[in-house]
Amino acid sequence: MSKPKSIAILIEEQYQVLEVWYPWLRLRENGYDVRLIGTGTKPVYGSKEGYPAAADAAIRDIKADDFAAVIIPGGFAPDFMRRVPEVAAFVRAMSDKDKIVAAICHGGWMLVSAGILKGRKATSFFAIKDDLIAAGAEWSDEEVVVDGRLITSRKPEDLTAFTVEVIKQLRA
Repeated sequence: MSKPKSIAILIEEQYQVLEVWYPWLRLRENGYDVRLIGTGTKPVYGSKEGYPAAADAAIRDIKADDFAAVIIPGGFAPDFMRRVPEVAAFVRAMSDKDKIVAAICHGGWMLVSAGILKGRKATSFFAIKDDLIAAGAEWSDEEVVVDGRLITSRKPEDLTAFTVEVIKQLRA
């Protein structure tokens, strides 16, 4: 039996609780090894509501070759993530290696910081639409947008379609 594919979910303070835990649960129930990856500023990060998420590893201790996909949740966490250069470098490396990069809601900020949106189709929470367009994305207001191995969604209500696309890409 082969080892299950590993999936990284990035976490930081003020993460959107559903955008971390819904994919974490759905991917685990589909047999994937899902790991919460923090910026390294602390061992446990609180959601916007204070719900704790313990990091399985810090960004400095992982490499893109160890993962099949990265999921970037929203909330205010991406604003903190993008302050850590290693996080943007990891997302860029995942994209460069043609691995799945999936961002929902404000997670699109990490795609901007990683510099991987030029000429790509994407969506996000409407409040950061201008940021994605300025980074070169062709933005559209859709439940889920798939451009190659880049998967983006707008908000928690889109999580079902978002996670279905991630799983579909992992099985491809």
